[in-house]
Amino acid sequence: MSQFNAKLYQSAQLRQEMRINPRLYQAMELLYMPLLDLEQHLRQELTENPALELVEPDDRQEVQLKEDSKDEPLGDDVDWEEILLDGFDVGGRRAEYEHKEYFEPTPVESRDLHDHLQEQLAMLSLSERELRLGEEIVGNVDDYGTLTCTLDDVVAGVNAWLQEVRPVAEDKAREIEDEEERAAELLEIEALFRPYELAEAEAMLEIIQGLDPPGVAARNVRESILIQLRQKGMEETSPYTIVDEHFDALINRRWNDIARAMSLSPKEVQDAADEISCLDPKPGLKYSADPEQYVIPDLIVEKIDGEYHVFVNDTSLPRLRISKAYREVAKDRSKFTGENRDFIASKLNSANWMIQAIEQRRQTMLKVMSFIVDRQRDFFEKGVQYLKPLTLREVADHIEMHESTVSRVTNQKYVQTPRGVFSLKYFFSSGLSTVSGEDISARGVRDKIRGLVGDEDVHKPLTDQAIVKLLKSEGVNIARRTVAKYRDQLGILPARMRKRV
Repeated sequence: MSQFNAKLYQSAQLRQEMRINPRLYQAMELLYMPLLDLEQHLRQELTENPALELVEPDDRQEVQLKEDSKDEPLGDDVDWEEILLDGFDVGGRRAEYEHKEYFEPTPVESRDLHDHLQEQLAMLSLSERELRLGEEIVGNVDDYGTLTCTLDDVVAGVNAWLQEVRPVAEDKAREIEDEEERAAELLEIEALFRPYELAEAEAMLEIIQGLDPPGVAARNVRESILIQLRQKGMEETSPYTIVDEHFDALINRRWNDIARAMSLSPKEVQDAADEISCLDPKPGLKYSADPEQYVIPDLIVEKIDGEYHVFVNDTSLPRLRISKAYREVAKDRSKFTGENRDFIASKLNSANWMIQAIEQRRQTMLKVMSFIVDRQRDFFEKGVQYLKPLTLREVADHIEMHESTVSRVTNQKYVQTPRGVFSLKYFFSSGLSTVSGEDISARGVRDKIRGLVGDEDVHKPLTDQAIVKLLKSEGVNIARRTVAKYRDQLGILPARMRKRV
């Protein structure tokens, strides 16, 4: 058996490794941030780094001439004389700090569907026991106005609650000293806390279904529509019969099947379906408090003298510069010893890097949007049908940056243009070829399909193959399955379901 000697050896090797600087991570994060997040981040930096200060609107920029200095730089790799004494700052570039009047937002109480139903229940002449069951049912109604569980689950839930609170009520009743009063209280608890039965839940559900909005607390769309028709007094009409007895055929638009079953003409069935379509399948949404979403454009495109110009909408960002106090300290070499030197150097490094990173972010966004405007000029002039296909790779190659950088620039960013406010992602889409050799974006093709369907003869709707022929007559090469895919994305029904008799 051979013997192995375990020994340690040292050797010199030369190799290359790629390591990402932590500040590079921070720079990518700054590029990824939308305008509101960036503003909050900068204000946080102002509180944490004393080397940064906010440029007040009325401050005048101090311009100092650079002087050659023979002194040693304060940091190992940074020339503080060059960085600190030139008064470099960053922030808004267009109409900085416009005069605005600010108002303190007043909180407003919002009422949702549950509040609306609870108020109506309180106005009814209901016993405490009935009110408790009604509140259990209302609590299981979702924002659409649909009851999300069975009545068996409602009964089980409210009975479980009774089992929890009944012992507490009985213990308090037994503490009553008067014997007759104690007995009466226990009898009342016995009557009030007896288990609920399914028949009680059905009766209460019928009461709740009669509340506003019509169709609320239904267990499905069919029941909701039937409730709305009953409240309109249409029980003996064709629409009610169609929903009650032929609902599957209705949603699949099988007009002929319904017409044969009800001895009606297909046109009469379609007229009844039109009445049904005016009802609300999700009645609770009118009382749902949708969260308000505010969009602040990060970029602005304006047409000036026939040319489109791109601006960064950064007037709300705090303008940063190196603190004047730190600039004065930087001139006193005697203070840069020991811990003072390390602390001041780190804060000045961080402040300078932050200022440069914000400016770099601004310049990158301008480059990306300027290329988009040049590429999509026909869109700004003529509309969405002239939107050209564009990919992140094309933009990245033009501005000589990585594709991931462009992706971060376009993330959750919006631009205000003469045609409205758009997400930067809106301008990126795949393309289809045309007979002229130019490409057209998929978004433009979808808009063409929407226009063709909107102008079609409802008695002879366009099939997917007919749409293919019309698009090819306009020079767009497209397959039928692609038309079907785009039609589904637009929420347009097939031709047989769009046909009117």
